[in-house]
Amino acid sequence: MPAECSADTYRFLSQAFDRQGLLRPMRRRRYEGGEELALDVTGTVPARPAHVRLVVDSFVGGGFAGQVYRVRVLAIDAPEGEIPNLAVGGPYAMKILIPPSRRAQVFRNAIYLLGFQGPFALQTNPAAVRAAALWQKFIRKGASLRLGSQQAVADVLATFVDPGIGSCGEIGQWVDGRTWRHELDNHLDELKKWIGGRPVDEGKLGSSEYRAKRRFMADLVQLLHEMGASELARQYEWWTCKSQPNVLKRLDTEDDPGGGLTAVDFRAGVALLPFLPTCPADVKLIFKGIARGSLVQFDRGDLAKLRRFVDAHPE
Repeated sequence: MPAECSADTYRFLSQAFDRQGLLRPMRRRRYEGGEELALDVTGTVPARPAHVRLVVDSFVGGGFAGQVYRVRVLAIDAPEGEIPNLAVGGPYAMKILIPPSRRAQVFRNAIYLLGFQGPFALQTNPAAVRAAALWQKFIRKGASLRLGSQQAVADVLATFVDPGIGSCGEIGQWVDGRTWRHELDNHLDELKKWIGGRPVDEGKLGSSEYRAKRRFMADLVQLLHEMGASELARQYEWWTCKSQPNVLKRLDTEDDPGGGLTAVDFRAGVALLPFLPTCPADVKLIFKGIARGSLVQFDRGDLAKLRRFVDAHPE
C-alpha cells in the first residue's frame, strides 16, 4: 500500500473496494489526478452525441456550483460528426455540478429547495445544463459585439451525465489564466474619484490591471442585462466581493494590463432568496430582482429580451 495520502492511495482503496464485488457502488465525492473517465457527451452546438475517453490532469477547485478539473482528451468516438473545438490531446475544463464538500451540497440544495420547491436542477436535469450551455453560447456572441471578442467569455463545448459521482456536467474551454494580483495602492482618494466617474490624473492612479478588470466586469454586467440574463449578471457584480475570481487574465497577455480578461463562470451556486442575502451587495440585487418580478434569483433568463437583442444585432 502507498505510504502517504496521495492519488495513488485513493486508487489503491478504490481497487480494494472493487475487489469485494459489492452490489452497492462506491460513493465518490471527487476524482483524483491520473484517473481515466469514459463519458457519453452531447455537443452544445450542434447537438451531436459522442463517446469521450479522458484523463484527469488535476483537480482545480470547487464551490457551491460544482467541482472543476483540468482534463485531457484521449479518444473521441463521434458517429454523427465531430463536436466543434473538441479534439484528442487538448486540455479542457471539466465541471461536474455537485460540490466536492458534502456540507456545501446540503446547504446549496436546501436553499434551492426553499426557493424553487425542487431538486437542484443543474445537478439532476440534463436539459437544465444544456439550456445553461446555450445561454453561454449566446453570451459569447454578445461579447464579440460589446467586449471586442468572443474570447472574452469561455466556451462550453459539450454536456454529459457523470455516473461516477452522480451529477450532470460540462466540458469547456480551458483558460490558462490567473486571478487579479493584489497590489498596493497609495492613491485611494484618486481611485475613489475614478470610481465615481469624476476627472482624475491617470498618472496618480494605482493598479491599471485593477481598473481594467473593474471596467470589464461592469461592461459584462451591462451586456448580460441587455441580453436578458439579469440573474446571471450577479455572478459579475463587483460589490459582491466574491465575483472577481470568475474573471481570469490569460497568462499570454502579461504585457497588457487590460488584455486577455476572460469570464469563465456562468453557473450559479446558491439561489438568492429575498430574506437571505449572502453579502451586502445582495440587498440591492434583491430589490432589483423584485422590480423585475423575480422573488427568487438563480440563473433564469428573459427569452423575450434575448430575442429583442438578437433582432437589434442581426450580425
